[in-house]
Amino acid sequence: MIDHITIEVSDLEKSKLFYEKAFAPLGYSLSFGKEGVFWAFDVGNGCLFEIQRTGEKPPLTHLHVAFRVKSKAKVDAFYRAALEARVGDNGAPGPLPDYAQNYYACFVLDPDGYNIEAMINEPSASSF
Repeated sequence: MIDHITIEVSDLEKSKLFYEKAFAPLGYSLSFGKEGVFWAFDVGNGCLFEIQRTGEKPPLTHLHVAFRVKSKAKVDAFYRAALEARVGDNGAPGPLPDYAQNYYACFVLDPDGYNIEAMINEPSASSF
């Protein structure tokens, strides 16, 4: 399952207003963010659609997709398989307490350089 998708936008405030209005009929709403940096919209089932600004320091990639998996072992297996497929290493599996208390993830760059993440954010993931 896709946990969240992040896209780069040229005008963060304009895009925020657009998505707030466009998502309202769908029942999607602004969830959290940081003024001038990014905004995350709750699109149901615990999934997020995020927008991030284009700025002096470019975002990690123009597109980021995070896949929610059911265990740390799946995160680890995804990472190993992706590296065997000869993609770029963008962050070994491990806890990310700055994201959330139980967040465990890895990051790879696909053949086009997009940041692809496998992650779990469950209480069982906190026992490292």
